[in-house]
Amino acid sequence: MTRPPIFDAYLPAQIAAKAEDAGVAKGNLNLLSTFLLAVLAGAFIAMGAIFSTVAVTGAADVLPWGVVRVLAGLTFCLGLILVVVAGAELFTGNNLLVMAFVSGKLPISRLMRNWLIVYVGNFVGSVATAWVMFLTAQHTFADGQLGATALKIANGKCNLTFIEALTRGIYCNALVCLAVWLCYSCRTTTDRILAIIFPITAFVAAGFEHCVANMYFVPTGLAIREWASDSYWTMAGLNPDEFPTLTWWDFFTANLLPVTIGNIIGGAGFVAAVYWMVYCRKRTP
Repeated sequence: MTRPPIFDAYLPAQIAAKAEDAGVAKGNLNLLSTFLLAVLAGAFIAMGAIFSTVAVTGAADVLPWGVVRVLAGLTFCLGLILVVVAGAELFTGNNLLVMAFVSGKLPISRLMRNWLIVYVGNFVGSVATAWVMFLTAQHTFADGQLGATALKIANGKCNLTFIEALTRGIYCNALVCLAVWLCYSCRTTTDRILAIIFPITAFVAAGFEHCVANMYFVPTGLAIREWASDSYWTMAGLNPDEFPTLTWWDFFTANLLPVTIGNIIGGAGFVAAVYWMVYCRKRTP
């Protein structure tokens, strides 16, 4: 007799066990597969960033600020949906591997190897997507206003203080890892998509910082600033001198470094370590 399908979500203790098992599998995945899946994840997150940039261009002229932020978040969800459903390796979500490490199921060498390979792969996928999008001349759409939106986003990220970037990174990845955590409770693709929408929309709407997303957003602004034609600047009514802090140095030091540290604290500390303490640590009688 065939058993009926089960649609009930997994309970938190079961989620913790699944997260540990997933961490072991990810940590032991071969180098080439890990890198290629990481490149895909960088490209997927970039796709969400592209969708979000397009969606908010011009929206502030007709919608309240908060509604525009929610719209940016809803469209950005595409990135993590592609990562989770299609399958890819995302550095921020992989902060949950800490659960397998703390339980002794994954050695520190495997954890660090995964994080390093995935981080580099995410960077390659994101920056490559940014470069290809520049070649499409998408920044000229809407009389150059799409490029103006990309420049504004990138410039704002390079003007954060270290503490602002760090703390925004903490709360961002707490929400991203909670989205991934919720996905471990799911049994269907629909469940996973619904589980992703609210946490990811929340982090974008709140203005938090995601290191992999920024690997697309800032290089896109840098490409426009450095290589856009004079006709683009005339059409958009802008001048590259308006963005003096939009440089690779400011990107790495004022944004990517503190945001990455914050993402690790938020994902590995605020989510993975806490849930490990609650559900996975061995208790004495």
